[in-house]
Amino acid sequence: MKKFFLHLTLIITLFTFSAQAQTKISVTNLQCEMLNNPEGIDVVQPRLSWQIKSDVSDVKQMAYQIMVASTLENLNANKADLWDSGKVTSNESVNIIYNGKKLGDRQNAFWKVTVFTNKGEIKSATTAHFSIGILTYADWKSTRWIGYEKLSKDDSVSQYSRLSARYLRKEIDLKKQVKSAKVYIMGMGLYELYINGNKIGDQVLAPVPTDYTKNVKYNVFDVTSQLKEGKNMLGTILGNGRFFAMRQDYKPYKIKSFGFPKMALQLFVEYTDGTKDIIRTDDTWKLTTDGPILSNNEYDGEEYDARKEMKGWATTNFDDKNWVNARYVQEPGGFYEAQMMPNMKIMGEVKPISIKATAKGTYILDMGQNMVGWLQLKVKGKSGDQITMKFAESLQADGSLYIANLRDAKTTDVYTLKGEGEEIWEPRFIFHGFRFIEISGFPTKPTLENFVGKVVYDDIKTTGTFESSDATMNQIFKNAWWGISGNYKGMPIDCPQRNERQPWLGDRTTGAYGESFLFDNQTLYAKWLDDIKNSQTQDGGLPDVAPAFWRYYGDNVTWPGTYITVGDMLYQQFGDAEVIKKQYPSMKKWMMYMEENYLKDNLMDKDKYGDWCVPPESLELIRSKDPARLTDGQLLSSAFYYQLLGIMKKFAKIANADADIAHYDDLTTRIKKAFNAKFLNTEKNFYANNTVTANVLPLAFGMVPENLIDKVFQNMVHEVEVTKNGHISTGVIGTQFLMRTLTNFGRGNLAYKLASNKTYPSWGYMVENGATTIWELWNGNTADPTMNSQNHVMLLGDLMIWYYENMAGIKSNPETPGFKQIIMKPDFNAGLTFVNASHESIYGLIKSDWKKTKNTLEWKITIPANSSAVVYLPTANASSVTVNKQKLAQFSSSYKTENNNIVLTLESGSYTVNLRLQ
Repeated sequence: MKKFFLHLTLIITLFTFSAQAQTKISVTNLQCEMLNNPEGIDVVQPRLSWQIKSDVSDVKQMAYQIMVASTLENLNANKADLWDSGKVTSNESVNIIYNGKKLGDRQNAFWKVTVFTNKGEIKSATTAHFSIGILTYADWKSTRWIGYEKLSKDDSVSQYSRLSARYLRKEIDLKKQVKSAKVYIMGMGLYELYINGNKIGDQVLAPVPTDYTKNVKYNVFDVTSQLKEGKNMLGTILGNGRFFAMRQDYKPYKIKSFGFPKMALQLFVEYTDGTKDIIRTDDTWKLTTDGPILSNNEYDGEEYDARKEMKGWATTNFDDKNWVNARYVQEPGGFYEAQMMPNMKIMGEVKPISIKATAKGTYILDMGQNMVGWLQLKVKGKSGDQITMKFAESLQADGSLYIANLRDAKTTDVYTLKGEGEEIWEPRFIFHGFRFIEISGFPTKPTLENFVGKVVYDDIKTTGTFESSDATMNQIFKNAWWGISGNYKGMPIDCPQRNERQPWLGDRTTGAYGESFLFDNQTLYAKWLDDIKNSQTQDGGLPDVAPAFWRYYGDNVTWPGTYITVGDMLYQQFGDAEVIKKQYPSMKKWMMYMEENYLKDNLMDKDKYGDWCVPPESLELIRSKDPARLTDGQLLSSAFYYQLLGIMKKFAKIANADADIAHYDDLTTRIKKAFNAKFLNTEKNFYANNTVTANVLPLAFGMVPENLIDKVFQNMVHEVEVTKNGHISTGVIGTQFLMRTLTNFGRGNLAYKLASNKTYPSWGYMVENGATTIWELWNGNTADPTMNSQNHVMLLGDLMIWYYENMAGIKSNPETPGFKQIIMKPDFNAGLTFVNASHESIYGLIKSDWKKTKNTLEWKITIPANSSAVVYLPTANASSVTVNKQKLAQFSSSYKTENNNIVLTLESGSYTVNLRLQ
């Protein structure tokens, strides 16, 4: 696969000279609210961050000076008319809150930073930029929502809804020379924007989805270069997305729909003479539903008739006499706010590996990878030739598509040719989860060169790599990457192929933490926490799906508790304290709601899903019916609520809500006592019915009485190692803590066995059976097809965390969140002989590359500037250790011995550690 990423990076370079060599230190990746040069943010005190990069060791920031100006000219002249922080003594380079003049609507801000390090001063010559969006509802008031709230002749409101795309256009006349121009657009459900025939931006499936009755996201684009003095043409295409729901007039008690597509737009123009103008959506815009996009439905696919293309429709002088005037329509109802995360993009391409003819005259195209996005085709044929493409994840034994697991999703694209030479087409407003495509109606014999797969997910950077001595683990990592990326769709969804694709909370309780090692998912999950907050009921309840496109308000702990665990991830992995302060009141409201309604006899008496998807007793079952495999729901909810109370205690300190801590402490004490009284068998030293999940949760959460910890753990080990023959027996809940708990209590070798197994049930079993993503079920190749998505992430549990923290030794110190200090403590004895991993943290690139033989260990470590690491070496013999070819005693005097490990603190830089093993 060839991947393409757009990351605007700012590099500020300092060259300091010494008698020995030239040293390079730079400041890079200047960000505002963790975004690169964002347009139209709605945070008036944004957070500014930067990275320091260096080819020398021990680079520490001692101070910084931020300068912010209203124009680039002012900044270049060092005239910081918005904010000059002055020289601030601080080693903080992440999330520095802007503290200058009040920023107003449409304010432009240009900024740079000078960093003072222990190696010298870094004078910046390059700049970063951000702009403020529209801050008040009133500023949008005179901008009217427009659309067409009627069905066209081939549209239908039914279970299989059909709705053609809306095309809108407006010719404008700019009387003066344009100095600057920005477009502010809300296009529901999805939009593409054009100016003078050119598409604006490289985003797809924009904007990100929300509950549109609660909040509506607007996007902002600088379009100065697209406009000219005189006549210009604005054009948009509106698709359906989640707004005009995929299923209409079908289970309305469950599935939300928001109406017909609509839009509101402002074009804000500043002329060179200083005057300004605003062009807004109104009923003078022209509209047609008679374009080539006949239908676009995320579940069912897109239909396109190229014969109906309207050449030049988004340019001036197009004849739109058959178009109608757009109608004023009701606004969506939600508050208008800036989109503070990237849109989706085409992030790469996949070329198919085979194409085979079938007996019925169709062709089966194999992409070689279960992927998410769509298929681009190149074709020549006659006008009216129609190509149908049906998408699926796997094949039946006879080579035909396996579609039973798609439920009622049609997953079909239809393209009708116009018959004018080579035609290239791909859909605009849908996506598919697929590996195989059945192609019918192709006018000639198709070849591999006729097709390219387009990989679509949120425009976020891949930040993690992992390779080890175990080929199965390496393939699982690749499968995880594909599964995680494919399910990032402006929110984390649960499956991209069937008629679901919902943002289930329980799938990401711990999964989001593991994902954060592979992807820069901070803004995605910060947005998702807003979705959860916005879905909260007035009395405090939270749904299982947020945004609540499905009305699943049933109350439980393990699914909605994700609201809190994801917040904890954002703090731990990205040092984001502001998100905790923002969400804390709603988190507390939910915790109190659950306490008031479901805490009975100091136990949480409410569970809904159990330990979802434990390996069942029959390979054909979706859910186990065997009581011996199932964990008591009250145990699950009580243990999880106990764990959440501990997190809330930490959050209370961050949010300056210390008065809440006493209540959390009291609850944890009472719940722990009641929990052990009810569920702990003190004669046999296990919890409840001795499932692995029943034991792993109290062990992981610190609920086991100290004198019984080892006995309970050994009982759990016996269940894994002997009863289950070294295989997984946990579902979604237990798997979230299994791997780390085994390793933390000294059985990393058993965790490794689980990670590297190839037989059922295991992640490796999926690989052995051809999986290129992660299945929804441990028995996903044999279970009832109504629930066996082949691209799911919930069963990853804590596996990716274990890969990085326990095998690679890349872990953020909880005392210094965001990788300000890294804890590097791999389990060298788990069974791997080498690990080579990296993670791009907010401070920069962290690397851990170790190789072990019977008698030696070589460990290459990279620590980013302005960070440090506590490194654990598996020996107590300092004389056996060298660092960068120096004896340890010569290299450093600041190390200690702890539990037969040498504990060494390393500052930033690259190091090679060698030691002899005894």
